Amino acid sequence: MNISIFYEKQDSYKTIKDLTYHIGNVGVELKENNQNRQDIDIAAFTYNDAKYIRKEIQVNNEDIYFLYIYINVYSEDEKELEYFLNKIEGITQSRGMQTRRANFRQEELFLSSLPIMKNHEIIKEAARRNVLTSGLLATYPFISSTIFDQDGIFIGTNIYNDSLVFIDRYNNKKYKNANICIFGTSGAGKSFYTKLLILRYKLLGISQYIIDPEREYNNICERLKGTQIKIGPNSNTYINILEIREESIEDGESGYLATKIGKLIGFFNLIFGELNEEEKALLEEKLIKTYKNKNITFDDKSLYNEIEENKQITYKFKDSNQMPILEELYLTLGEDKKTKKFKTKLIPFVKGSMKFFNNYSNIKLNNNLIVADIYDLGEENLKYGMYLFTDIFWDKIKENRNQKKAIYLDEIWRLIGVTSNKEVASFIYKIFKTIRKYSGSSVAITQDISDIFSLENGTYGKSILNNSSIKTFFELEEENIKILSEFTNLSEKEKIEIKSLKRGECLMFVGEDHILTKIESSELERQIIEGDRSGKTYNSCT
Repeated sequence: MNISIFYEKQDSYKTIKDLTYHIGNVGVELKENNQNRQDIDIAAFTYNDAKYIRKEIQVNNEDIYFLYIYINVYSEDEKELEYFLNKIEGITQSRGMQTRRANFRQEELFLSSLPIMKNHEIIKEAARRNVLTSGLLATYPFISSTIFDQDGIFIGTNIYNDSLVFIDRYNNKKYKNANICIFGTSGAGKSFYTKLLILRYKLLGISQYIIDPEREYNNICERLKGTQIKIGPNSNTYINILEIREESIEDGESGYLATKIGKLIGFFNLIFGELNEEEKALLEEKLIKTYKNKNITFDDKSLYNEIEENKQITYKFKDSNQMPILEELYLTLGEDKKTKKFKTKLIPFVKGSMKFFNNYSNIKLNNNLIVADIYDLGEENLKYGMYLFTDIFWDKIKENRNQKKAIYLDEIWRLIGVTSNKEVASFIYKIFKTIRKYSGSSVAITQDISDIFSLENGTYGKSILNNSSIKTFFELEEENIKILSEFTNLSEKEKIEIKSLKRGECLMFVGEDHILTKIESSELERQIIEGDRSGKTYNSCT
């Protein structure tokens, strides 16, 4: 079949004049005793329609058009043609659209469907419909009036009208930040969507840092020639939690040790449990002493080595092996009866199953795609690795304010849920709140909706949700939908839609717009993400 659409803009002044005349006449009729008339409902309907159209033209600056839609159906068999016609009529009528066959006017309708811009007068009267500008936009193919960012990446298609969805999350003129929340049940498609974002932004040269607690991103990291960092009992990669990195504060700022101690209090809260103010003060005292033993004080100059070359003095930031390690803090805690209980809780990290935390750092972060694999830490200890890498990646994000970058926090509930603490959750919230000024994007991924709202009555989960301009909801269970609706402006219709979404379909909140989207990918992208089952290999995707 062929479809031809014509638009004719009308004179707004004349339209308002005619509408006002119609409203006045019908209004008088409605006020009179005409309740027994059979057409009273029709009159009231047209009266309200006329008032609505007049308001849209006068108040919202809409224009009114005449809309003509012609459908030509072809077949070499008469019975088949009749079948097609009945099918199209059934589909259109089920959507509330009226159709009319062009009996004895087939030739004029055929000519009107040719690319000669001829709309025959003899069929116009029967086909004409009123439409305002906002309604007219919906008839344009491949155009979404709300989510079609010029410099955006392709996300998928609008489920309702198949228009293409392009989003430029770094467009700070349109979006208040580049943060994303991705929620969905296991198998709904959220991991595939996340990997698709990583792949497409990799092609744009954007630095991306992924925290991977479930070992889901190894394949895509390898295919995109990224750097994979593993920590665990079987790994030779080490990260010193006490190391102060040069990029941890920006140029022109000061306070290396003070900044580090603030982060360490959050980390040790995870190990020691919720600390009261007295315990925090004691721990801070021992941390200061531990650093002092390495000649590191609150004076930032103590973090630099003085080097003389060719009778010129230069300053170089201290190496990793000049920093204290966890065992040195462990010994310092043992010197005081008040902190011996902390020393006991550090035994697994210094001498036990997690002694890999007690080493000097030996990692390199010079790739624009880095995946932190913390799967080997085990379920109970994942939160330590997540916090550790979040701290490291946050320092990387602050290095260059003008370079676009992103950090992906999979299973974020471990850091902002009830198993975490206020200090850690506040640190994660700070990232979501301030990453915009570093040209960065934070991505929160989880299937455990209830857990991200479990700490402090959902304060941190709600804050992260509100500080994400783009929210993506894949299929969710009814219980999770109820929880989510308490913190978002989900309509009743959207609650039903989320529950019935198919794999790879999602409801997206992009700024103020809500859109049902089907995530789309090419075959090559799918092979890179899921692995090529045919055995073919591809050398590059850049």
